[in-house]
Amino acid sequence: MENLVKFVQDEFVTRKDFPEFSAGDTITVYYEIKEGEKTRTQFFKGVVIQRRGTGASETFTIRKMSGTVGVERIFPINMPALQKIEINKKGKVRRARIFYFRGLRGKKARIKEVRG
Repeated sequence: MENLVKFVQDEFVTRKDFPEFSAGDTITVYYEIKEGEKTRTQFFKGVVIQRRGTGASETFTIRKMSGTVGVERIFPINMPALQKIEINKKGKVRRARIFYFRGLRGKKARIKEVRG
């Protein structure tokens, strides 16, 4: 049964080529928003908290600070409205899911950048 699901996902789900990113990276996600008949592109820039799932059901969570309030958004990797993903910084973290990042404030909320 799993082979059948994997086959259907590989054949029928259109995959866009996005750059490789992981938890700790700062990325900008550009996506379309429909308001009535108009569509416009909006972006969301923040730190990747986690990547979860595989194949067609893979998602990633991004966290940004809007003033003093933290805002998180979950994006499916195969969402048709996703236009592009830009990697702004590659971060060095030791975990795949950095939920501890939610509790950090000020200078402690910085992530070391990978030079390369």
